[in-house]
This record gives sequence, structure tokens and C-alpha cells, in this order.
Amino acid sequence: MKNVILLTGSLIFYTLGEVWSLPILLGSLLVNYFMGLHIGRRAIPRMETEQGKKGAEREREEVIYKNQIRSRQAKRRRRLFVNAVICNAAVLAVLKFWKGSLPLGISFYTFQIISYLTDIYRGEQEKETSIIRFSNYIVMFPRLVSGPIVNYGEVRAALQERQVTLKGIQAGLKTFTMGLAAKVLLADRIGILWRDVQITGFESISTQLAWLAAIAYSLMLYFDFYGYSLMAMGLGRMLGFELPVNFKNPYMAVSVRDFYRRWHMTLGRWFCKYVYIPLGGNRRGEFRTVCNLLAVWLLTAIWHGSTANFLIWGMLLWLAIVVERQLEALGILRFLNRGIGKLFTHAWVLAVIPVTWMCFAITDLEQLQIFLGRMFHTVSPIKVSPGDWHRALEDYGWLLGMGLFACTPAISKIYRRLKDTWPGVILLSALFWFCVWRLQAEGQNPFMYRDF
Repeated sequence: MKNVILLTGSLIFYTLGEVWSLPILLGSLLVNYFMGLHIGRRAIPRMETEQGKKGAEREREEVIYKNQIRSRQAKRRRRLFVNAVICNAAVLAVLKFWKGSLPLGISFYTFQIISYLTDIYRGEQEKETSIIRFSNYIVMFPRLVSGPIVNYGEVRAALQERQVTLKGIQAGLKTFTMGLAAKVLLADRIGILWRDVQITGFESISTQLAWLAAIAYSLMLYFDFYGYSLMAMGLGRMLGFELPVNFKNPYMAVSVRDFYRRWHMTLGRWFCKYVYIPLGGNRRGEFRTVCNLLAVWLLTAIWHGSTANFLIWGMLLWLAIVVERQLEALGILRFLNRGIGKLFTHAWVLAVIPVTWMCFAITDLEQLQIFLGRMFHTVSPIKVSPGDWHRALEDYGWLLGMGLFACTPAISKIYRRLKDTWPGVILLSALFWFCVWRLQAEGQNPFMYRDF
């Protein structure tokens, strides 16, 4: 009944969010459930033997028969698996590139479906015979809209048997509150600076304000998505699930490659397990590794959007990672990551990442060119208000400072130390209701990754 209630609530939640997408979701659930049953089928029917045959001869015929059946089943399973993956990817591609309007959460639940089908095809997981449990794995409301992307093995045991306890509800609510605060008090507030710059016009801002706006967008995106992931983890814990960590202080990274090992970690491991490693990973020489990385980042860019700016974003990151690999092979990066040299590698990340985020955020290539031109002072300004960046710092400097501080491990350390104490509980309670008040006073902003 826990699974029935969870599935019913999740479908209601999804319908309230976007009712027109519900038939697509339900169709995907039914088709892939039955696909999974057939892909995971390995039973060999019993052979009817003729009377009077000797034991050795009968055993030999049975071995030949079983091998033939296994061969036919393997071909059939491979054909079903390939067709299922192609169909899921094709639906996502058609809706993304031709329709231009994505059903709510389709990118995330499609990737989960593909991971499930792949795991049972490889024999890493057993097929799920219960359509209720399978559907809950796909549409579980805490992580339905924006992840994290969960492998079936991570929740299989909890779907079969779990307990909802007061201790779990308390722990989950604390995590949820931290995510809510990241979204409401940081992402939404810092994002105002980015929206102000968009209203002003990119050609009418100073170089200093352009960099402040890029930093603001970088922090807004992080706290928006990180906040969602924390809330998903908190809700999951309240329901008896342990959802995986999706972020690990990415702005503390010492390389672009390190950054994306810490950012949206469940998407990164999905591409690693189902794309990068099957292509050969780093086992076939440097040139092949670079090509495999290109394939991963090309698919990552396409997954995020159909416009050219996402392709530019993905290719810039691929190029940065390739350059870092060469520096690492020469021993330069290893040398810089020692002692005071880490300041240079941190500076490299903090300079490159905001630039790439602008390629992610600005879909119009002409506007993107203008903004990057203002960042690097290569495009002449038009009617720039004197001291615009001073006023931005006066209005938002304290928020940017809070955001930068919250990017460090300090907040997590303070939270772990206080969360189980009475002062910590009182502080978290006040933080929760303060966020609720802010939502009531200012309205709510949808999660940014909802559109992907």
C-alpha cells in the first residue's frame, strides 16, 4: 500500500504540474515495463524427448537444444533492447528538436528507463515484475522533475520493503529545509541581478558588470539545482528512500574535469557508465579517449538543448578538459595542484566556468556574442551607465558574498554539527518558516532545470 499511495500521489503531482504530458508518461511506463519483462526473460522451455533414448544421448540433445534456445533468446533480447533504447531516445529527440515543447521531466525519466533496460539486459539487475514498483521507480515525485538520476539497484530494496520512521522524517525535513533555503534565499535573490542585466541590455553594461552578472548566473544555477537535489533527498528520506548525492562543492574544484565530477554527479556517472565506458573509456590510447570524451560532451550538450549555444557550451568544456589532460600528462597540472599552486588552478576554474555558463544561458547567438564581447571588452558599449557595477555591488554584493561562502564546505560542516542539537533544530525551524514567508510574499520561481 505504501507503493500504491506513493504512485497515486506522484501521478497527481505530475498532473498538477503539466496535465498534457501525462499520456506520454503513462505510455512510456507501460511500453517500457513490458519491454523490460521480455528483455529480462531467460527461461528455457523443457525439451520433449523421444521414448527409448539412452541417457548420454538424451543429455547431449538437451545440451544442443539449450544452446540453440539461448542463442535465439540472446538475439531476440538484443533486438528488443536496441529497439527499446532507440524508441526512447527517438521520442525524446523528436519532442526536443521538432516539437520544441518538452513534457515535464522527460529527459530525466527517459535516462532512468534506459539505465534500467541496460542493467537488466547486461544481467546487472533482475527485471521488475511489479508494474507498481517499476512505475514508482520512474515517477517517484521527489526526483521526477529534475533528478537526481537513480539507478534501479539503488532503490530496489526500498521499493520492496521500507519503513517510514519519525527519525527518517526529522532527518529528511532538515535536509529539505537546507535545499529550500538554497533555492528561495540564495538562487532566487541572486538571480535578480542577472535579470536586471538582461533588462538593461548586454550592450549597455560595463565589463565589470558583465562579470558580476556571469558570477550571479553561475551561483543562481548552482543553488537552484543544488537546492532541488537537497529537497529531493530530504523528501526521499522522509519516505524511506536514500537518494544519491548530486553535488559536492563544485566551485571548490581545481580543474574543469574536477568541477564536472562534482556537478550533477548522477548525470555524469550515467554518461560514464552507459556511453564513455562502452565506447572504450581511456583504455585505447589518448586519441581514442579524446574522441570518447567528445562523444560524451556532444551528447551532454544535445541532452540539455537543441539550440547552437548548448553545442558551443559542450565543445568549450570538452576543449578545456582535453587541454587539462595534456597538461596533466606533462606533469604541469600535478605540479600546480601542490601548495600555493592550487590558487592558480582554482582561479582557472572560477574564470572558465562563468564564461561557459553564459554560453549555456544565452540562447540567442548574437546576444551571446555581445555579452562575451562585453566580458572581454572586445565589443564597444552603448550608453553605459557610469558606475553600474558599483551600484550592483551595493545592492547585491552581500548576496554574492553569501553565495560564494555557501559554495565552500563550511556550511555543510556547520549544518552537520548543529542539526541534531536544540539550537540547530530551532534555527532550522525558523529558516523553514522564513522561506515559506518569502514564498508567500514574493511568489515562487520555477526550478531552472524543469525546462530540460
